[in-house]
Amino acid sequence: MILSISSGKGGTGKTTIAINLALSIEDEGVQYMDCDVEEPNGHIFLRPQIQERISVGIPVPQVDKSRCTYCGKCAEVCEFNAIVVIKEKVLFFPELCHGCGGCLYICPENAIEEVEREIGGIEKGKAGGIDFIHGLLNVGEPMAPPLIRTEKKFINNGKTVIIDSSPGTSCPVVEAVRGSDFCLLVTEPTPFGLNDLRLAVKMVQKLNIPLGVVVNCADIGDSKVWQYCEDEGIPVLMDIPMDRNIAKAYSKGIPFVEEMPEYKNRFQDLYNRIEKRLQEDNG
Repeated sequence: MILSISSGKGGTGKTTIAINLALSIEDEGVQYMDCDVEEPNGHIFLRPQIQERISVGIPVPQVDKSRCTYCGKCAEVCEFNAIVVIKEKVLFFPELCHGCGGCLYICPENAIEEVEREIGGIEKGKAGGIDFIHGLLNVGEPMAPPLIRTEKKFINNGKTVIIDSSPGTSCPVVEAVRGSDFCLLVTEPTPFGLNDLRLAVKMVQKLNIPLGVVVNCADIGDSKVWQYCEDEGIPVLMDIPMDRNIAKAYSKGIPFVEEMPEYKNRFQDLYNRIEKRLQEDNG
């Protein structure tokens, strides 16, 4: 099963749920994949031994000035204005390039070739019995999806894969969640939590992925999150209270199932409920 964990709002405890779930079902054979490549933090809690680093780049154009006639067709085809032709000069802005290859295809003089530009890297390792992978986008790089796509090529379909996405509903989140068997949305019972949960639900439904909700800090705020889920037919699969002991463990970089082992059974039950819902949907 590929299980993605997402949230419309940042700070709801998405990584907390992903890490503690992975540790609770470790015996099942788990691969944890941190796809929040702009700010990955799963390694802080899992403390993996990194065994391999893989550079990731995208193809960008390189112009052979001896062959270029400055016709401007490459600039016309580029929807992102990454390449501009001014008189007898070609300006290229690599951060804007999406690596589509349109300029290479359309150049009548074959004056463009593609070279790779590194945008980040992928680190692989082990955290106990958990296979650990995370992506690291280079500082200043604006596009995370190419790195996330490359990272997801390392998915091990023989294991339970837990994908920890970035918050929000933007392109990096869509890329991380796409192709999942189930998406677990983490929220909190506040007006901001509910507003962003609505956006996240629409995104996941658009991708046609089964979903469920975990309510973190469940004893603050009001009951509107539960009412929304009931009205929309979305299962609330787990509630986690506001607990000082959980916050203390988090502040020390310790997964709270290690400090409060009774929660392992609750996360195992969460996993079983997700499996059951998938079986019902498929059967």
